[in-house]
Amino acid sequence: MLVKTKAIVLSSLKFQEKSLIVKCFTLSHGLKSYFVRDAFSSRKANQKIAYFQPLTILEIEAVHKNKGTLENFKEIKIGSPFHSIHSDIYKSTIVMFISEMLHHSIHEEEKNEPLFTFLETAMHWLDNHDEIANFHLILLLETTKYLGFYPDISDMDMPFFEMNEGVFTPFHAISSLTEHESNLFKKLIDLKFDNNQKIFHVIERQIVLRILIDYYSFHLDGFRKPKSLDVLKEVFS
Repeated sequence: MLVKTKAIVLSSLKFQEKSLIVKCFTLSHGLKSYFVRDAFSSRKANQKIAYFQPLTILEIEAVHKNKGTLENFKEIKIGSPFHSIHSDIYKSTIVMFISEMLHHSIHEEEKNEPLFTFLETAMHWLDNHDEIANFHLILLLETTKYLGFYPDISDMDMPFFEMNEGVFTPFHAISSLTEHESNLFKKLIDLKFDNNQKIFHVIERQIVLRILIDYYSFHLDGFRKPKSLDVLKEVFS
C-alpha cells in the first residue's frame, strides 16, 4: 500500500555498515519502522542522514506492507525545517532526550492524530523560543494526556500525589510523592509553554524530571530510563 503522510523521527539505528533502521511516528498509521538501504554510501549520504535527526518532521511517501516487518520509503522530504533546534546545544539536548522518551513510550501502530499534532506544534514552539528550561517537563506531562495516564487533578488540594493511580490523596502511601514533591508536581501541572520558565530552581527541575520518569515507569510496560538523561542533567546544571 502506497502511503503519503507526515512523520516525526523518533530514532535511527545504524544497520551493518551502510544502512539505517528508522522509527517514525506517522500521522496516518502511528508507529512505523523503515529500512533505509545504503544511507551512508551514496553521494547524498549527508543529506539522507540529516533527514533522520531526532524529532525531524518529514513528509514521506512510503510502501506499507503492514506485516509487522520493516517498511520502505519511496520519497522523503523535510516537512517543516527547523531553524535553531539542531544548532542550539540546549535545544538539541532536549530533543535528543524527548525523542528517546517517546521512543520508549509510543508503541501503538495505530493513528493518534491528536498526539501527532501536539508534538508537531510543540516542536515549532521550541524552534521559535529561547526561554525553554521547562519545555521537556511540560511536554512529557502533556503527552500523558494522549497516552492515557494524565493525572486526575480533581483533588489537587490534597497534599500527596499517588503515582500508581495518578490521583491526589489525603494520605501518604508507599507509591506516593512526599508533600514537597507533590507541590512541585502541582506547579508543573499548572505550567504552559509560555509561562515563566524560571519557576523552578535547578534542583527542583531535576526532582520534577525524576518524578516524570518514575511516573512513566509506573504506567508503561517495559519503559526504560533514557540514556541521554545524564547529558540533559549536565547541560542544564
